[in-house]
Amino acid sequence: MTAQAPEAGTITMYSTTWCGYCRRLKTQLDREGIPYNEVNIEEDETSASFVESVNGGNQVVPTVVFPDGSAATNPSLADVVERLKS
Repeated sequence: MTAQAPEAGTITMYSTTWCGYCRRLKTQLDREGIPYNEVNIEEDETSASFVESVNGGNQVVPTVVFPDGSAATNPSLADVVERLKS
């Protein structure tokens, strides 16, 4: 299962409403002006399955998908910025 890669310069973040790490990353992205599309895996079964597929069967959030189609689990803001540059 794959997710559609976001447009250049933006990310897709798979999250839940209760995830503190998700809230922290969203706050940091907002502060830095980095656009993102958020997908709540509790409301979208297909997205939950995608997150499981890139996290060894676990629903670990935040899971971020980059424009090149690669994914990262709970990346730091620095990781996001670096990967968006490349």
